[in-house]
Amino acid sequence: MTQTDQTGASTVWLTQDAFDKLQAELEHLKGPRRAEIVAEISAAREEGDLKENGGYHAAREEQGKNELRIVQLTDMLRRAEIGETPPDDGIVEPGMVVTYKFEGDDDDEAESFLLGAREIEPDGLTVYSPQSPLGQAINGRSKGETVTYEVNGKTQTVTILDAKPYEG
Repeated sequence: MTQTDQTGASTVWLTQDAFDKLQAELEHLKGPRRAEIVAEISAAREEGDLKENGGYHAAREEQGKNELRIVQLTDMLRRAEIGETPPDDGIVEPGMVVTYKFEGDDDDEAESFLLGAREIEPDGLTVYSPQSPLGQAINGRSKGETVTYEVNGKTQTVTILDAKPYEG
């Protein structure tokens, strides 16, 4: 579930496992990865002329990406609300893998996604946040319900085919 705190920042629902994985990633980025990038920059700097040193510029760019990810993870973990895996009751909520189809599509065109924090995107499974148009429309709804919502000025209608707790 997502709530807004006193600063206006929304809380992020995470399982304990997801929180632990993101915490481990943060520690890696702050420790060993930072040291690797600094070593790459130093080695490239020793090659001489920095204006045309592709290795130096690539390492600096990687350093910027690493620092940005550190900021993102720090913020998300600060706002995290650790929750239990939701019950297997067919009700859509964060932590559920939702299978749905658009109105008019055949059942074989059904799609599935995890309703949760986009930063925890597991392999092969798309993640929609509860704040996304689809996430807002189906959060709290049940398996079998048909829901209409608006996205980019267009009306979409989806049927929720299944909602199961994510087992990742």
